[in-house]
Formats: sequence, structure tokens, C-alpha cells
Amino acid sequence: MRANGEWLTIPEIVRAARARLAPHIWDFAAGGAESETTLRRNRAAFDCLTFRPRVLRDVRHRDLSTTFLGHSLSLPVMLAPVGSIQHFHPDGALACARVAERAGTITFVSTVASPSLEDVRAGSKGPLVFQLYVRGDREWLRAMIGRVERAGYAAVCVTVDSAAYGRRERDLENRYLARQSHGRPNLAVLPGGVGEVTREQYQAALTWDDVDWLRSMTSLPLMLKGVLCPEDAELAVQHGVDVVYVSNHGGRQLDHAPATVEVLPEIVCAVAGRADVIVDSGFMRGTDVLKALALGARAVLVGKLMAWGLAAGGEGGLECALDLLRDEIGTTMANIGVRTTAELGPACVRPSIPIGPEPGQMSSIPGIRSMKGTNGAGALRASEGT
Repeated sequence: MRANGEWLTIPEIVRAARARLAPHIWDFAAGGAESETTLRRNRAAFDCLTFRPRVLRDVRHRDLSTTFLGHSLSLPVMLAPVGSIQHFHPDGALACARVAERAGTITFVSTVASPSLEDVRAGSKGPLVFQLYVRGDREWLRAMIGRVERAGYAAVCVTVDSAAYGRRERDLENRYLARQSHGRPNLAVLPGGVGEVTREQYQAALTWDDVDWLRSMTSLPLMLKGVLCPEDAELAVQHGVDVVYVSNHGGRQLDHAPATVEVLPEIVCAVAGRADVIVDSGFMRGTDVLKALALGARAVLVGKLMAWGLAAGGEGGLECALDLLRDEIGTTMANIGVRTTAELGPACVRPSIPIGPEPGQMSSIPGIRSMKGTNGAGALRASEGT
């Protein structure tokens, strides 16, 4: 159900979310690292790809479904791990899990989200993936993996692109300390008195030896999130990783990182079918999703759109966003001559020249706006990321 018919397009949902969020929370969700070049590149990379539509192919019936780790998905879109999701709905990750269950897809639950991983599992029935930030030593990791296994999660996803917390200048200018803004029940097993900065040093210290140790610790499927180089994708497969998760953290960690859709083909090539490849960062429209699938991704994850759907209209708003993505995907499949997601491949897309907004007009791309900085200079800021 589309939020009682209130919204018929994705940009309407984004605008509704912005109107209902406090300015510093909007900036927290919308912003990126430093100059936000990675954010803009995420969007520009989609715009540099066009479709190669085929005709006369009887596309009356289209099948949007796919599978991931043996689970059936009704559409090739999953819900990304967002640690701040409780800012957008009081039930946080549990609200996402309930929507994912009804939509026939999977949600990823962040280490730093609330409620606890056990409460999310108890309140929903669909498959869940736990996203792991390393915030302790191997004994802490052993305890955390044990909690994940006992709760019945389907997989563990280790974030590996966050050796240092990104300099998110919108938050800095707003004097908003995101890491101190909410409770983190999943970190309750940490030793008392250990500060967040100290905890993050465990993340910075990670190596491939730790991946091997984690692989030996659990029989659950293991994913690495934040891979942007084919060399690391190859190493991931060699170290027994089941899923390579291509992500630039929605442009929130490293400024001047490549767009994920830019590097996706070479990572798919490096993996060579030995693991699934999934991707996030900047996905806002059905056309974005299909471009990634054509380049070899098994599925796409959305984060900012998930948060904005919740902010705009609660669980109904998020359901509406997924319904609109479903409609956009199905319509585009028909118009490019594709009947199933399995028929998508590199022959469905080609490189092209991006088309920007008309001079003096607001960009038609959701979330991109022109705004003045504190020094009075104009700065383009792109608000979509994961």
C-alpha cells in the first residue's frame, strides 16, 4: 500500500522527509565527507550510463525476483545497515525489518543501531543480516558472533572501509556529535569505561588475518562491506568470503572515492562467480538498480532512501518507497526488452555523456541542491548516498 496514496513519486518522499526532519538530522543523513565529491560522483556515474533498449520481445510479464544466499527476494533491492536509523523511526532497525518482511526482501541490521539485535530478531520473521563494526578484541568478537548466531541471523557482514570516522562537515558545522546521539544496545558487551574513540581503534587494526579468524569462528555466510578495488575482491574470495559488498559508505567516509557503479564491473570480473556481489551508495531510482544488475550485481541496497521513507511516513512511507522502486524497475525492464532479472547483462547498458539540469534550475535528481556555505560561496551538495 502506497502510504494511502499520498506519494506517487520518489522525489515527493524525499521532499516530505526533509520537511519533517530537524535540519541537523537532514544534514546528517544527506551529507558526505568533506567536499562531498564522492556523493556527487555516485550520482554522476549513474548518469554516465544509458540503456540499450531492445524491442519486440513480448514483455507483458516481468519477473523482478532474485535470490540471495538461498533466500528468495521479490525484488532485487535490500535494506542497507544504517546505524542512525532510530533517528528516522522510533522502532529503528525493527521497523525496517518489519517492512522488509512484508516486502519480501532482507534488511541488514547495524551494530550501532537500536533496538538490540535480539529484539529485532524477536520482532520480525524475515531473514536478517548483521552488519559488524569491530569494537573490541577477539573475545569481544567471539561474544558478538555468538549473539548473532543464537539470535538466528542469516549472515554476518563485516564493514572494512571505516578505519577512521569520516569528516562529515555538515555535522561539524552543526556541532552535531552523531556518535554520542543515541544508545547502542549491541555494544553492551564492551568493557566498562571504554570510550568510542578507543573502541574504533579495533576497527582500524583489522587485517586479513582477522578475516581468516572470523571465517573460522562461524559457519554463517561472511560478507565484507566497503570493497572498492578488484585486488581486495580477489583477496576476499581467497580468504573464504561468501559475499563481496561494493560500497563507498554512501560518500560519508572517504572524499574523492570512486562511485561504486564505476568499479562494479572490474570487481565482478575479479570475483568471477566465486562469490555474490552486492552494491550500495547513491541508489535512488529503479533505473539505478537495473544498471547495477546489468553490470553484475546480485542485488542493490538502499540506505538514505530507506531513512527518508521512514521519516516521511513511518513504515508506510518506506513501503511506499519500495513500491515505487518496484514500479520503476518493472517499467524500465519492459521498455528495455527484459523480462527477468536474469536477462540483465552488460549488453543492456552503454557509456554515455551525462545530462545536467538546465542552467538556473533545481536539479531533477532527488536530493541534489545548491546551497550557500558559511563563507557565502555557492556549493553544490548531493544528498543521496547509500
